[in-house]
Amino acid sequence: MSYRTLDANDIVRTLQSLERRIVERFPGSGLSSVCRELVAIGEQVQERARSIAAPNVPLRIALFIAIAATIVGLVAVGITVKLQVGTAELFGVFQGVEAAANIVVLAGAALFFLVSLETRIKRRRSLSDLHTFRSIAHVIDMHQLTKDPSSVVGAVPTASSPKRSMDRFELTRYLDYCSEMLSLTNKLAALYAQNLPDAVVVETVNDIERLTTNLSSKIWQKITILDAARSAASAAAEMSKAGPKQD
Repeated sequence: MSYRTLDANDIVRTLQSLERRIVERFPGSGLSSVCRELVAIGEQVQERARSIAAPNVPLRIALFIAIAATIVGLVAVGITVKLQVGTAELFGVFQGVEAAANIVVLAGAALFFLVSLETRIKRRRSLSDLHTFRSIAHVIDMHQLTKDPSSVVGAVPTASSPKRSMDRFELTRYLDYCSEMLSLTNKLAALYAQNLPDAVVVETVNDIERLTTNLSSKIWQKITILDAARSAASAAAEMSKAGPKQD
């Protein structure tokens, strides 16, 4: 077992455990459906990431053919130039050198195109998959958006306020589940950078990490408010039990 790389199976098992916890605590909730979708994506991520990072066999074959054709062309030109030198035809020698130079330039351009084409294909496929994780992060954020701590610390709702039925403990657990899902979403995205260390892919994964971290920070601000309210309520209860101070 390696402790230097992420294991998609471990991430999926953690997600499955999180899904069960959400279902047990909030049965039928939209958050459990989002987590179930994330589990389904996670089950495919490792294979997808490895498939994208694997060599593109048709392009590699085309690359070898191009290299072989270049070598054959240069050998043919070299033989021609040697014959021309043997007959002392200077003009023919210059033509041979020019032909060799053209072959090198054209072959270099073809090789660069084939090599960069494989990179572009892998990058495009990775970015398409990574966009899914960015979208899921925003979906998770939408689920916690209306979970306002003020609803359990005495704020008076308006006629247009969303219905809030969670107590302080349930709201804290819901927000904590959202934060865990954001963290695991980021870990799934990191598998792509782990398998394909392309600069653009790595930067995209880093961007998703920044997004999920910022969203999680907003969630923990709410949890901090709830913890402070619970501490204040506990202190008030202790004071009321102690009764008024005697002079």
